[in-house]
Order: sequence, then C-alpha cells, then structure tokens
Amino acid sequence: MKKLNMADQKTIQNRIEKNYKHRQKWAKKEGIEAFRVYERDIPEFPFIVDLYKDYALIFERRDDEIDADKFNHFEYIISAVKNIIKIPEEKIIIKTRFKQKGSTQYEKIDEKGEFFSIREYGAQFLVNLHDYLDTGLFLDHRPMRQVILKDSKDKKVLNLFSYTGSVSVSAALGQAKHVTSVDLSTTYQEWAKRNFELNQLSLKDHNFITVSAIDYLKTAQNKFDIIFLDPPTFSNSKKMSEDFEIEKDHVFLVENCLRLLNPSGVLYFSNNKRKFKLSNEIVSIANVIDITDKTIPIDFRDNKIHHCFKITKKI
Repeated sequence: MKKLNMADQKTIQNRIEKNYKHRQKWAKKEGIEAFRVYERDIPEFPFIVDLYKDYALIFERRDDEIDADKFNHFEYIISAVKNIIKIPEEKIIIKTRFKQKGSTQYEKIDEKGEFFSIREYGAQFLVNLHDYLDTGLFLDHRPMRQVILKDSKDKKVLNLFSYTGSVSVSAALGQAKHVTSVDLSTTYQEWAKRNFELNQLSLKDHNFITVSAIDYLKTAQNKFDIIFLDPPTFSNSKKMSEDFEIEKDHVFLVENCLRLLNPSGVLYFSNNKRKFKLSNEIVSIANVIDITDKTIPIDFRDNKIHHCFKITKKI
C-alpha cells in the first residue's frame, strides 16, 4: 500500500463529505438511523464506515496483521469521520474483519454489554457495537426486512438462522399471524426477545426455538406461508454434530423448507458466500427467481454482499 500525502487526506475527506451529505438526508427522510457512509470507494482506503445513530463503526478487511504503512490510512479516515460527520473519537469504533476461519464470525470479542436502540422505518432494533464482530443488525438485509413486513399480514412466518430476530420483528410488525424464530444461540434468542419487547410485540404470540436450523428441519411438520432462510457461509459450532458449509448443505435446507411451505407460500433464501452457486437440483424442483439486485440497499456499493432467491413450489 502506497505512502499517503495531504492530497490523499483531502481526497478521503471529500468523499466522506459527499457521501454523508447525500445519505444523511436520505436516511432522515426514510427514518433510518443505521446506514453505510463509505465502502472502499477509494482503493487506497479499503475501509467500510457505518453509522449507528451518533456512533461510527469502521471496518477494515485483512488476512494478516496490520503493517506500519497503513497507519496514516487509519488516521486519515478517522480524521475525516471526526471532522466531517462530527463524531467524537470516543464514539468511533474500529474492527478488523479477518478472513473467516472456524466459527470466528460468532465469537465474542469484548465484554462491554452496551446496547442501544436504532430506528429503521417504523421498527427499533438493539445493537451492540463492541462485543461481537457483527452488531446484531445486518444492514444489508434492510430491504428484505421491508419485503417481509409488507407481505406478512395474517401469515405464518418461519425465520431460520434467525440471529437477533430483526426479520422476525419485521414480520410481527407486519401483523403476521405467528412468527417462529429458530437459532442455535441462547444469547441471540434472548436478544431477539428483547427486540420484540422493544417494539411492544407480545412474546406469547410467537415461538423462539433454540436449536440448530438443520435439526429443526429434520423433524418439523408445521406449515408456513413465508420462510426466511439466511444461513452462514459455514459453522463449526460445538453444539452441532457436524460442520455446516453452505455449498454442501443448502440443498437439504431448501428442500426441507419447501416441504414446510404451504402451496402458495414463499421461501426467501439468502446467503453471503461471494461465489455461491445455487444447485441445479433446486432449480429442477422449484420455481426460482434471483432477486439479489432488488435486495441490495442503496447505501451499499458491494452488489455481492449477499445472494437472495425467491423460491416457490412448482404446482
């Protein structure tokens, strides 16, 4: 990575200012308090900057330890966030997203336990910017949450690999008849329940099942009108009998989701493996529409942040 000079500093400041000016107006109009301001727009600054209310979260993706030549890159982008967006340094959080190995994407990295809520359209979600690599809210699924909210009225909804339940909250706010959230993590299920309570949604009207989605699908019999399936690229959790890998296991997942769908039901299958290819086996047994382009938020530059398919039964 090249050495930087004052012209480079001005360049990153100008880009942050331009992006923030446009997106801040858009977010305020839409009622969104968490959005992306910068995403590797300039090659010399391979960072991501997300805003969560009055906090800034700066991500850097790397495969090894930082080298001394990158010091100015950090300094310049932090300076831009401080001076342009007016966020004090104590509210700027830096995280490094290493190339994923093992189950590292879910491991705790701090113990602060600091939660606060952000608004997204008419919903509220609890986020934690310190304790995990992810914050509790996948910003790239914002459009998908709106799809679920608008389509869930009087329907039974299943959310698999439900994480902190943001999609479940959207379904419940959309007046779903019943929402079932399935996730292996007790921590995330408790987080999901807190999100329901934050939105004044009754817990007794919905199910929170703490088991792996794979185990759930092996025995589940209840039928659903909408299923949201958002598995990780891989997992080697000690709570699972064998490792999970999306390419290897997605046929099982999709086939069993189709088994649980009502005849006119819809399965939304999303994953974030960049080179993911849907099995021809799925294409042969179901109607599949790639809706990825429609589900990428306008504040994201990366159109491969996830893949998303709308899948229905062949009649």
